[in-house]
Amino acid sequence: MWRALVFIGLLCVAAFGAVWLADRPGTVLITFGGYEIQMSVAVAAIALAGLALALALLWSLVTGLIQLPTRLTFASRARRRSRGYQAVSRGMVAVGAGDTIAARRYANEAERLLGKEPLTLLLKAQAAQVSGNREVAEAAFRQMMDEDETRVLGLRGLFVEARRRGDAESAHEYATEAVRLAPAAAWASDAVLEARCAERDWRGALETVERRTSLGLLDKKTARRHRAVLLTADALERIDRDPEGSLRSAQDAVKLAPDLVPAAALAGRLLSRKGDLRRAAKVVETAWRSLPHPDLAEVYLNLRPGDSGLDRLKRAETLSRLSSGAPEGRLAVARSALEAREFDRARDALEPLLRDRPTMRVCLLMSDLEQAEHGSTGKGREWLARATRAPRDPAWIADGVVSDHWAPISPVTGRLDAFVWQAPPDVLIAPELTLHDDVTADLDDEVRVLPVAPAGEPASPLPSSEPVPAPEPAPADTEVRTETVTAEPLKEEMRSETPLPSPGPVVFPATPPDVPKPKEQASARRSVFSVW
Repeated sequence: MWRALVFIGLLCVAAFGAVWLADRPGTVLITFGGYEIQMSVAVAAIALAGLALALALLWSLVTGLIQLPTRLTFASRARRRSRGYQAVSRGMVAVGAGDTIAARRYANEAERLLGKEPLTLLLKAQAAQVSGNREVAEAAFRQMMDEDETRVLGLRGLFVEARRRGDAESAHEYATEAVRLAPAAAWASDAVLEARCAERDWRGALETVERRTSLGLLDKKTARRHRAVLLTADALERIDRDPEGSLRSAQDAVKLAPDLVPAAALAGRLLSRKGDLRRAAKVVETAWRSLPHPDLAEVYLNLRPGDSGLDRLKRAETLSRLSSGAPEGRLAVARSALEAREFDRARDALEPLLRDRPTMRVCLLMSDLEQAEHGSTGKGREWLARATRAPRDPAWIADGVVSDHWAPISPVTGRLDAFVWQAPPDVLIAPELTLHDDVTADLDDEVRVLPVAPAGEPASPLPSSEPVPAPEPAPADTEVRTETVTAEPLKEEMRSETPLPSPGPVVFPATPPDVPKPKEQASARRSVFSVW
């Protein structure tokens, strides 16, 4: 539309000029070389315009002839680059499809057509990685480091290759160099944070989190959570050699994340040691409202050493009120009532938890209650047998690993703040980890709980999971044989991931519950089984 209006306007200007010349007659005299040329003004204007057009055409012809070789060369280069980029595109598709032969062919063709361009080197490295040729891939990434625009890309490729061959030191060096060149590179920042956490350099990891937050790589909520987790790890690391510094780190962590259970439990424990019971109770109560947890209950019930069982029962009832009757609160009340020999109160606390499918801890607590109130009877052994088939209680889980202890990073991926408190599913899919709830499962299908050492302690190797053989039925006229076993084999037999530190000996009957009680008194020595 605008072009048409401009064209019409130019026509109007030309028509106006022609009319203006026609209204003003005159002559133009040209004398050159003894010749005189006389013409009107209109003819002179037309002749001048034609001469200008002819000169323009002549100039275009001359410049075209001069630039013809350059244009031919440019067209050839353009066709070559077009073919090269087409080879790069097809090579990337071949890499994505896993066609190693086509990927190598297109990579060689792209390198021949385009030379050492970034995309060509990237395709060459990708094709080498797909083919399994790590040496060629590393060579391509090292060539990228020669150019400023591809140096970070080369560092990332070398970082990935170093991780694949297990060279953590080289991978850390590449990531550190990438952070120096490109601070906003998220992968490099993540790698540096992961490396410092793996080295237990919690202060260095805190500096990394601060830098990532300032660059906008972390939102404020996530940054506060990460700082709290790292401060908790630092507090656990220094609890033995620097209790005061450990307390300061734990309190800072609680300020950043009041619902972080390990930080609240540690701060409450250290404050109670100093005699500051009020602040310790406040910290634990705040975290308990967000997430009732056995560790918090243990700290809260033992704030003041030397208290009687009734005193601990009162505090347990306070926790139950704060959690509005949550299962953990009821378990705390039942355990405290059992220690105080208040059996009716313990049964009242456990009654709502028995209506559906009681968990393993509930069954064990009922077994303890029956044993403490009525002695070694069939009911106690029945509850102990039910515990082997009971649903699992919540535990610390990260990337398929079930642990008795919280840790700041995942033992599988090294991810920060990976552990969550939840009930393991019936089938937990993870690398080399399969959980079954069937007590008759084959030995190969037994539970394999990967242990995670708490922060500040070296990780222990994977324990062998040998199941405890099922007891053989004994004849009715034979003597009942009891076996005293430790808590760890019992936990393996019942496929439990619930934290059970420092339990006492437990009597496991050699006969099923339906065998009649023998005439002679059997030694049934069974201590109260601690669930925290």
